[in-house]
Amino acid sequence: MVTMNHLSVEDPDDGSPLLPEAVEAQTPTPVFRRQRAVAKTDSRQFFLSRRENLVFSLVLLIGCYSAILIPAYLPLDRMASVNDDYQQPKDLVLLNRSASLLSSPCQPRWCLNHLKPLACSAGLLDIPVFVQQDKPMPWELSPPLGLQGSEEHLTLALASLPQPGLPASLKGEGSCRRCVVVGNGGVLHGSYLGSHIDQYDIIIRLNNAPVPGFERDAGSHTTIRLTYPEGAPHSANEYKKTTMVALVVFKSLDLDWLISVITKQPLSFWSKLWFWREVVDDIPLGPENFRILHPEIIHKTGQVLQKYTQKQGNMVPTLGASAVVMALQLCDQVSLAGFGYDMQHPQARLHYYETLRMGAMKAQVVHDVSAEKLFLRDLVSAGAVTDLTGAL
Repeated sequence: MVTMNHLSVEDPDDGSPLLPEAVEAQTPTPVFRRQRAVAKTDSRQFFLSRRENLVFSLVLLIGCYSAILIPAYLPLDRMASVNDDYQQPKDLVLLNRSASLLSSPCQPRWCLNHLKPLACSAGLLDIPVFVQQDKPMPWELSPPLGLQGSEEHLTLALASLPQPGLPASLKGEGSCRRCVVVGNGGVLHGSYLGSHIDQYDIIIRLNNAPVPGFERDAGSHTTIRLTYPEGAPHSANEYKKTTMVALVVFKSLDLDWLISVITKQPLSFWSKLWFWREVVDDIPLGPENFRILHPEIIHKTGQVLQKYTQKQGNMVPTLGASAVVMALQLCDQVSLAGFGYDMQHPQARLHYYETLRMGAMKAQVVHDVSAEKLFLRDLVSAGAVTDLTGAL
């Protein structure tokens, strides 16, 4: 008689233990335990999947914010190198024409003789360039078209200038002078005009347009940098080859800034709060290297532009247009480089020194750049000025 106590768990054929699967098969698991195990596994997978989705969503969200915020707050690629795009001049015809112009002798009174046919010529002649102590005058308009309300600030500023008028180096009576007004336009990029620009007698630049690093296209010397406090370059390197800084007055505080820069006495904290952007505290030039642009340059330029626009009231021109009118007073021949906004191509380069695009100009409403382009185009068509970069 065989009892259950003597049953073997060995295989009857070879005496080896049964495989684990076989052992498990001999001890069946209750159905409710199997269901609970499956449910536990599904729950674990569900929570794991949800955690992975959450992590993925966070990474995606951070990536989107980075794509938006980094270019806005850390615009590392806005400053462009002159060697970024062009290894050869982009327009050899313009470059050769510029070289031919410089190889020809200077023509005295060239600008004045070619201005006469223009209807606006009367408003562009005999305008004082810099404010002088010995020629006081009653101001009928407030800055930037005049200096009404800023008389006391002006008196103090002129007292700090040893030579407030036109310097002897720019008078040059009996000699023929050539001017070039270097605009900030992207059309200058890739022009290879730098060595040509440096050959002019008077080189006029605007605001904080950089020179070091852009010599190939923009040249290396500056005779007059036309600017206002918020637009003045902060880097001392920008003034190394500069003869003069001419202040354009937009408010009385601008004259106080000039006094501060000349005397090396810093402005008060409260005064600085009135500037819409941080201003430079020190410019490494002597007092004799500063001037105050006569407001009549701005005023007369605005009056001429009124004939090209549909806007009413006193027009405030850009410093570029004002610099051209200033150059007409100083030189016999005037050339322009880097002028002309191509508003038909919003992806074109706005400035020669950065990657900001032309579409950004649509945001500004202060100046009428279309009217200014028509004005400059008339000057070029009449032969009064020469457009070296061909965008007008």
